[in-house]
Amino acid sequence: MLKWLKKLQKKIKKMKSNLFPIAKEGFIYIFYSVLAYFIFSFLDCDLFAFLSLLISVGLIFVYRNPERELSLFGENSVVSPVDGVVLSIEESDDEYAYKVEIESDYKDVSILRVPMTSTLKKIDLKRGARLSKNNSLAPKINEKVDLIYEDKNSNRLKISHMLKQSFSSIKLSVKESQHLPQGMRYGVMVSGVTTIYIPQNFRLSVSVGNEVKASESLIGYLS
Repeated sequence: MLKWLKKLQKKIKKMKSNLFPIAKEGFIYIFYSVLAYFIFSFLDCDLFAFLSLLISVGLIFVYRNPERELSLFGENSVVSPVDGVVLSIEESDDEYAYKVEIESDYKDVSILRVPMTSTLKKIDLKRGARLSKNNSLAPKINEKVDLIYEDKNSNRLKISHMLKQSFSSIKLSVKESQHLPQGMRYGVMVSGVTTIYIPQNFRLSVSVGNEVKASESLIGYLS
């Protein structure tokens, strides 16, 4: 059984496509929960079997991978990389002019999508804790990844994903120097906060409290 599970894990890691109705990153979790359901059912542990079934259904919901139609926003457009709600829009104190924070929960689709047609210049992934976003230590020690995208006009956009209280780590399926089309799937984050750092030459099209969908909701335009 252990050998078979290891082979399954290797096959999943080798899958380049992420076009299944359920994201491949969730296959292992779902497999174990379904396996637990059958084991508990066989042992007549009805309560645990029922709980395992609920967990399986919950995992399928969390890792759902719907198709998204890329809206024709035009050249220089930036779309949301995640599903969620806009928490804040603030001035940034680094090389970027503003930052837009979007919070994602378990009810949101966990698939991450490329915000603009660009080249991925940098990936900085730091594994860490999974504290509540309200914890003062969260920005310092929570697991996070920073990605920098650059378009053909040398406009740079920085995306930062930070985990909240999540059972799964951030998964990425892209690499540095890779050319990425807008809307392409590039990873999975289950429950977190995404910060979009935008340059000065940007026209925002969202407000605090807006619900956004990855690849379908316009964040704004690079001018």
